[in-house]
Amino acid sequence: MADETYTPPKVWSADTVSGGKFANINRPTAGPREDKDLPRGDHPFQLHSLATPNGVKASVMLEELLEAGHEGAQYDAWTVDISEGEQFTSGFVSINPNSKIPALIDASGEREFRIFESGAILVHLAQKFDAFLSSDAATRAETLSWVFWQVGTGPFIGGGFGHFYAYAPEKYEYPINRYAMETKRIFDVANRRLGESEYLAGDEYSIADIANFPWLAPFVAGKIYEDAKTFLSIDEYQNVARWARAIAQRPAVRRGRIVNKTWGDDDTQLRERHSDADFEGKNLDWTF
Repeated sequence: MADETYTPPKVWSADTVSGGKFANINRPTAGPREDKDLPRGDHPFQLHSLATPNGVKASVMLEELLEAGHEGAQYDAWTVDISEGEQFTSGFVSINPNSKIPALIDASGEREFRIFESGAILVHLAQKFDAFLSSDAATRAETLSWVFWQVGTGPFIGGGFGHFYAYAPEKYEYPINRYAMETKRIFDVANRRLGESEYLAGDEYSIADIANFPWLAPFVAGKIYEDAKTFLSIDEYQNVARWARAIAQRPAVRRGRIVNKTWGDDDTQLRERHSDADFEGKNLDWTF
């Protein structure tokens, strides 16, 4: 049976109740809603984030840089509770006018500045430390293509499939089928590419993998959007599964994925990160 038809008004108004998990914070306006400064640590990088797939990109990148010996990448990580609207404080809006996590402050040079949007953070750090982004023109182009492919596909998986399948107040056939189809197509794109090469950009691990892993791996592991792994038949994508399982064993990935994590077992959470010692006693295992 077809879903009940909605007739849009001639002029949309915010008086409409959206419903869903984030209805209490969703508004059609930008800007700060609360005057509150950001906390500050001693390290050259200040990360304000949450361990969502987008947030994990930044923390994994910083941990990978430290794992590779770039001590200049030491950072403080502060949790932004998006369910409580902390992304709308004046301090956070000052470093990301779009009020989305993650956002990063680079205070490593003479002039401090902000970087927002996860793809921009990855590219900035890769260029700054000359790491995980090849200097070869062709490989660099391939890497950036897969980074921004993910930037473009993420909203279809999260705001599209994830929202209508897991978070919307009612489940309707059309949007779920529409975004399930697109999510499966995205997996097929990645699966075909990973049948050609070990990593997305070629033979070497890069920011393309760091960008895509937090979105694709949870489906392989069955740890996102209820029973989405079964619903989408994710086991069909064996090349993606091979890639995701290999990356999940990287020490930096195992650390980075729990930074700013505030759910699950206590030993898998790390609300703030200020030094390597903060990972002591934490359960970093993620096998699937």
